Amino acid sequence: MKKTYFLAAVLLTAMVVSCGPTQEEIEAKEQAVTDSIAAYDAQVAAEAEAQAAAQAEMEAQAAKEKAAADSLAAVEASNAVKKK
Repeated sequence: MKKTYFLAAVLLTAMVVSCGPTQEEIEAKEQAVTDSIAAYDAQVAAEAEAQAAAQAEMEAQAAKEKAAADSLAAVEASNAVKKK
């Protein structure tokens, strides 16, 4: 009777141990998480870079518009002086 219980306990222990993930599976899962984090970081960096580029483009456009407005104001001021 004791041998039967002992054998059942050994088999049950073997089944429980064999059902767990292998070291390769654990490493693969950790690598997948690391890759996912790296991809997310790259995406965030790309979005930040794109936003900075868009901001710089907007500032450049605003500077062009201001320069054009200043030039127009200078021409108008010059014409106003000539008319007097």
